[in-house]
Amino acid sequence: MLRLFSQMLAWLRSSTWNLVLLAGFLVLLWGMLAPVGTLVWWLNQSSESLGFKRQQRLPERNPPKTTAHSINCYVVFLTGVGDYSVDQLTPGEEFFLDRLEQLRPNCVTVRDVFPYSAANKDLAGDRFLAPLWDAAEHAEGWLKEADVLIKIRNLWRFAISADDRYGKVYNQGIADAIVDRMNAAHPISTAEPLQVILIGTSGGAQVALGAVPFLEDWLNARLIVISAGGAFDGEAGFAEAEAVYHLQGKRDWVEDIPRILFPSRWSWTVGSPINRARREGRYRTQISGPHTHDGPEGYFGTATEPSSQMAYVELTLEQVNQLPFWSSQSDNSHQD
Repeated sequence: MLRLFSQMLAWLRSSTWNLVLLAGFLVLLWGMLAPVGTLVWWLNQSSESLGFKRQQRLPERNPPKTTAHSINCYVVFLTGVGDYSVDQLTPGEEFFLDRLEQLRPNCVTVRDVFPYSAANKDLAGDRFLAPLWDAAEHAEGWLKEADVLIKIRNLWRFAISADDRYGKVYNQGIADAIVDRMNAAHPISTAEPLQVILIGTSGGAQVALGAVPFLEDWLNARLIVISAGGAFDGEAGFAEAEAVYHLQGKRDWVEDIPRILFPSRWSWTVGSPINRARREGRYRTQISGPHTHDGPEGYFGTATEPSSQMAYVELTLEQVNQLPFWSSQSDNSHQD
């Protein structure tokens, strides 16, 4: 057994592609069973925790007292497929959310929703494959390539969110986690309408949109979705969201894949939710700058963009801060 294990390690070390092939096989096998975990989680929840008894909006309560600005706005951030846990924000993402809170003092940010777990658990939580995810996250040297396992695993969750069979269950769990963490960040008051801004990057945009129908039922809120190079199918959330904004980097080729992959994104699928929202002016896209999909020059990258001498994350922040939903000003962004 030890000899076989040593031979396997030698084979893996011989080529990154060998590791990728093995990762693909293992995660493909696991991915076939991925919806089972979501369904088991769902069956273990009480109807109250899933919101089945929330036939009315959240109960009225007195607004919490604050010493400075009254909080009537929540910014919920949903990370990309490379993340491992609920608190694994990059320095650029932390900077973005900190500055947004400073610019919009009536808003509080929600940073601890993990969009790739219906139960909002880290990959190293109470899971059968937790040792595998932990090893992939903390591997060093040539084994660092094993973090592709995490990305592929989270891509399966993205696929479940977009799946007609399992998506509603999964997205309802995420919506429940969003409400829970909103209330933890600042007690939710229904004394006045709220503004809930869901910001998703990469696969987080799909999960944000999937949660929108449930949040629309549960909260007295204006629901805005911002996609920063996000991937989404063009179905869930577009009928209920007040507005969806898609920021696209000039060098982000990954963002183009969903527009080819999902028929609802095709321009000639005129009856799809995204195309109806586009015609009604509720779905708009604009170029965010010379961003790549991720990394130092991504939407939340901290490298300096040569022409502007601003960090790439600052370019994203500037675009988000100027979106028209913050005020009554008209939107000059071009349509997709």
